Amino acid sequence: MEKTQFDVVIVGGGHNGLTAAAYLARAGKSVAVLERDQHFGGAAISAAAFKGVDARLSRYSYLVSLFPERIIRELGLSIDLARRRYSSYTPDPNEPGTGLLIDGGDPNASRESFVRVGHGAEADFDALERFYTDTGKLARALFPTVCEPLPTRTEARELLGDDELWKAFMENPLGQVITERLSHNLVRGLVATDALIGTFTSLDDPSLDANRCFLYHVIGNQTGDWDIPLGGMGSVSRELERAAREAGAVMLPGADVKTISDDGSVRFQRDGSTQVVHGERVLSNVAPWVLQGLLGSPSMPVAARPEGAQIKVNLLLRRLPKLLDTSVSPEAAFGGTFHINERYEQLEDAYQAAVDGAIPSPLPSEIYCHSLTDPSILSEELVAAGVQTLTVFGLHTPDRLVTEENNDQMRAKLQAAVLESLNSVLAEPIEDLLLSDADGNPCVEAKTTLDLEHALNMSGGNIFHGNLQWPFLEDDEPRDSPAERWGVATGHPRIFLCGAGARRGGGVSGLGGHNAAMAVLEDLAG
Repeated sequence: MEKTQFDVVIVGGGHNGLTAAAYLARAGKSVAVLERDQHFGGAAISAAAFKGVDARLSRYSYLVSLFPERIIRELGLSIDLARRRYSSYTPDPNEPGTGLLIDGGDPNASRESFVRVGHGAEADFDALERFYTDTGKLARALFPTVCEPLPTRTEARELLGDDELWKAFMENPLGQVITERLSHNLVRGLVATDALIGTFTSLDDPSLDANRCFLYHVIGNQTGDWDIPLGGMGSVSRELERAAREAGAVMLPGADVKTISDDGSVRFQRDGSTQVVHGERVLSNVAPWVLQGLLGSPSMPVAARPEGAQIKVNLLLRRLPKLLDTSVSPEAAFGGTFHINERYEQLEDAYQAAVDGAIPSPLPSEIYCHSLTDPSILSEELVAAGVQTLTVFGLHTPDRLVTEENNDQMRAKLQAAVLESLNSVLAEPIEDLLLSDADGNPCVEAKTTLDLEHALNMSGGNIFHGNLQWPFLEDDEPRDSPAERWGVATGHPRIFLCGAGARRGGGVSGLGGHNAAMAVLEDLAG
């Protein structure tokens, strides 16, 4: 490298690092992005997962909700997000011939599905609408703050202007408001799953980890809708990379960072040699736990190694499977989020089973089908043949179950548990519908938490880089420095977080990158 001095060095070229690079370079700062892989995007990539099959899957991250339209507009990104007509389908494990269908295009069809489930579910239809009317109030109050300096708890509460609502979602365990306002355990479970994505906790845990996870799943762009990125998740990262390059950022793939120093020096290996660059500020797009190791210092406020709690399974099918519930078409059921074995009591039972060291049985899981909304990720031949993708996200499979020694065995067991859970609500085995790759192997792959750590450097396979935090500061938290005000502080004045581990940084949102960039610009301006 000819140039070794930069205003900002960014460690990690995931989507948040690319967002920060684009903002800073457009502001006239010299920026270098160091990425250990040969490509950029981190978890937000598309990949040809199966040999000889022309399908580019969103292999890790898969849906978008929290990515602000403001970032898309300010960076001039060409990102197209498709809204799904169907929000969700949830078959009743007790009576798998019935299920709850949330149809955004036909409210009457939604209500009729609640009536068919019966046993009190019909009364929950209106209660559920009122519940989400209230989460909509949270979204409209809080989401406009996510691209601004953090409010305090008191300020955030005043923005909401509803003390009863604030207490229900911000101060009491989430399970309390769910069970008080909804009566049927299938409806309760449908709501509760948003609190458990990548989060290993009980809905009644006083830590309120479930509340924070739930909040981020319902406030995105003031609607809480989860959309499909057309062209796959890789299209999001490619646009961010383009914006960063065109603004003048220096992009260095294959740069494996070894150490970061307090003075802004970053040592890395690339092309077989050790190199050093220096930044007036260093942005860390790796997990805080990883950053702590790169600094060689225990001074960062990281209490414990993060722990992920999910199994991700990608499949290619010759066609969609038939359902036990004949009142709903497969296209409708798989057109939104398909919830499997996620009754409220099943979620709590699964959590306890995993605490006791077992794989939950049945395994609560949710599915989405990208290709129904966006067939562009498949070749014309696959589309013509009726091929469809499925992505399954299994809950309550904590990293503590997986070790380097048992990872292959555990991956196989978890994949089998996912398929068994799925088959419990289907009229035919999913295995019979799997496409084959060029070698004749079934097109199914599973990713354990340890696989995520190996592939993406996510400590413990935690997709949020650690426990999620409230999108506000406690009233007594310091907010003297730009890094503190923007939620990106590390305890090192030159080094800021810019990834999922930043406050408000989780999900494919660009918020960690945006907010770190704003903190840097404010800091360098003095």
